[in-house]
Parts: sequence; C-alpha cells; structure tokens
Amino acid sequence: MFKIIKRQEMAGGTIILNEIAAPRIARKARPGQFVILKANETGERIPLTMADFNPRQGTITVIYAVVGRSTSLFSQLQEGDSYQDVVGPLGRPTRLERMGTVVCIGGGTGVAVLYPIARGLKLLGNRVISIIGAREKELLILEDEMRAISDDLLVCTDGGSYGQQGLVTDLLAQVLQEERPDLVVAIGPVPMMRAVSEMTRPCNIKTLVSLNPIMIDGTGMCGGCRVSVGGEIRFACVDGPEFDGHQVDFDELMQRLQAYRAEERQSLECESQSLEIHRCKMEPQIVSAAR
Repeated sequence: MFKIIKRQEMAGGTIILNEIAAPRIARKARPGQFVILKANETGERIPLTMADFNPRQGTITVIYAVVGRSTSLFSQLQEGDSYQDVVGPLGRPTRLERMGTVVCIGGGTGVAVLYPIARGLKLLGNRVISIIGAREKELLILEDEMRAISDDLLVCTDGGSYGQQGLVTDLLAQVLQEERPDLVVAIGPVPMMRAVSEMTRPCNIKTLVSLNPIMIDGTGMCGGCRVSVGGEIRFACVDGPEFDGHQVDFDELMQRLQAYRAEERQSLECESQSLEIHRCKMEPQIVSAAR
C-alpha cells in the first residue's frame, strides 16, 4: 500500500495533486519517467509521469486531470488513504545535458510532466525559456514553480483571461522570430505537440515530445503502447515516453487514443450511477443516525 501524504485540488477540483509515500521509487526516479498506479484490487492500471520526486522524504508527486472512471476513482482518495499498487520508475529518463538555450513548452497537465525536466535543464546551466498555457486561468498549474526555474516564463490562455491571448504555438513563434534555441521540449495535448513539432521542423531544431498512448503493463510485453517513430514501431513504456517530435506519426497516435472513447464514456457513466446508488442507500442511514 502506498499512502497519500498530500492531496491538493487544482482548477476547481478537475486537476488533483497527490504526493505519495514511495521511498524506493523516489530514490531511483529521474525526470521524464512515469509510474503506474492502481487504486484497488479491481481498479485499472493508469500510467502517470511523475511531476516531482523527493529521495530524502521518500515521496513522489503525480498530477492528473479527472477525465474518466479511473481518475474519478483516484480523486476520491484522500490524505491518509492509499493506492494499492504503484509501480516504477518506468520508461527512459530524459537525457539532460548542457545545450545552451532550451524552450520548454507545457499545455494543460503537461506542465506537471515538464516541470522536473525544465528544472533539470536549468540546474545544468542551460538558459530556459518556458511557455505554459491553458484554456483559462483557473486551469493553469505550477506557474510559480515554473517561473522559479526559468530565465523567462511566457503564459497564455485561449481566451486571454490571463497572460497573452492565444496558444503556446503563438508564443513559440515569437521566440523563434528572435532567436534559434538549441532544443525544444513540448509536453501536453497531442495536437499541441504536433503543432510545435511542425513549427520547429523547417528550422531543424531538435524537438522532444512525451507520448501518452494506451498502456497496460508498462514493461513492453503487451504492445498496447506501440507508436510509429521514424517509420518503425516503438513501445512508449520502454523506448519512451519521449521521442523525436519530427519522427512521430501523430495521425496514428491520435487514432489509437480515440479507439476506446465510447467504452470510456460508458464506464464513467456506470461509475457515476454506482456512486449515486450508494449515496441514496446511505442517506436513510445518515438521517436515522441523526435522529
């Protein structure tokens, strides 16, 4: 069992931070790696890239958006509760090196994945320009943390409720007009990572993206997380999750991510109905106890 040491709600409860006691994982964890979590015996195995890790305290931090049945189940766990299983660290860590100027781009919860990578690049002496964005101000996460490890931080929201109005690619275009970075790291929604990769391709700027295909075992055995990179099959769990954005077949990736959308919606609806039935059964007991 892996106890939740800290729980924090972000974006009105639609995004959740969990700091989890996992000493052995924390000692081995590196930026870019992920863990697979399972809430209980019947729960689904969910991969989440670590947003932070503290070897001294023996904790890891994950941040996730509540979008489906399993993350909805995760969100019900409170401080003091435990995940039944946490497996990791998995995947290849980010290859951090001193390169010069690096642009780190995060969209939505991708900022959580980006943060330890940007921090590691800064600690090596790189000049870090960070760009983070969300649909609206309330959905922005880790702004203060990103500002603390960036030489420059650019912020945008789709509607202009905070920062500059527009997309992260609009801010990237402004940066590329003024200078040529040595590396771009883009993490977030697939359309965003694809758009960034297409912008940097003509300039031949090395671009890393972190992929999130369907994943089951996390060890390369099931083949569920296969992606096409440079015309060859790769498994995100053991060959990634980071790949050269100029080589990724984003069309195939998006098709695979949408393959089970109907089943995911049905599962979430069943979970909601189950919770409502449980609530209705409990209400008479609560009323009786109050009397």
